[in-house]
Amino acid sequence: MSFFGFGKSKHRELTPQELDAMLRDGAAMVIDVREVDEFAAGHIPGAINLPLSTFQASKLPDPNGKTLVLNCAAGRRSAMALEKCAAAQAEVDTHLAGGFGAWRAAGLAVEN
Repeated sequence: MSFFGFGKSKHRELTPQELDAMLRDGAAMVIDVREVDEFAAGHIPGAINLPLSTFQASKLPDPNGKTLVLNCAAGRRSAMALEKCAAAQAEVDTHLAGGFGAWRAAGLAVEN
């Protein structure tokens, strides 16, 4: 896990392998901020699609004790969504490093 700064906030990054382990343990809920057509073409199993174009931190589902992890294609849009969460004081600070591209490159399961 690494941290990097965007402005004043810090975002936690997970590798695809770390996220996969958390999902297998039932410890994470994935929010995919890619657009609907991108999501439909393939996504992390169990992910919930909340596109960045209409993203509102107030619309995030209750994670029921799990860590909410945002993801997009490469990590840029999920970082932007994390900024929106920080502005709304939502307790979401984690995203997938490298996004869905890194997930797919790691050979992990994909759902359509």
